[in-house]
Amino acid sequence: MADFKVDGRMKVKSLKANFKKAFGCSLRVYTTTSCKTPADDDATLASIKKDGAKGGEIVVGSNIRVGNFEKKVTELYGIGVQVANAANTKLSNNDITLAAAGKE
Repeated sequence: MADFKVDGRMKVKSLKANFKKAFGCSLRVYTTTSCKTPADDDATLASIKKDGAKGGEIVVGSNIRVGNFEKKVTELYGIGVQVANAANTKLSNNDITLAAAGKE
């Protein structure tokens, strides 16, 4: 499995589509860390990044745990993300890898 790269120039819809293609599971993106307000699909990650968040890019592999991936994105952009099953009907367990989440 190739590495998956996230950077601030990506649109939310591209991030979600690329994530699903790479890992086989869904990604929910929110404008707040409390995961209450879904992000606009046409917004870039840099445009929804919170003040004080450093931004930039991260590269992750399929062996990273769901919770660690969510935490890294929050630390980098100050936004919330949640990994869900492929059908996007239930959230994945934070203790499994992204590869395992794609098989749920």
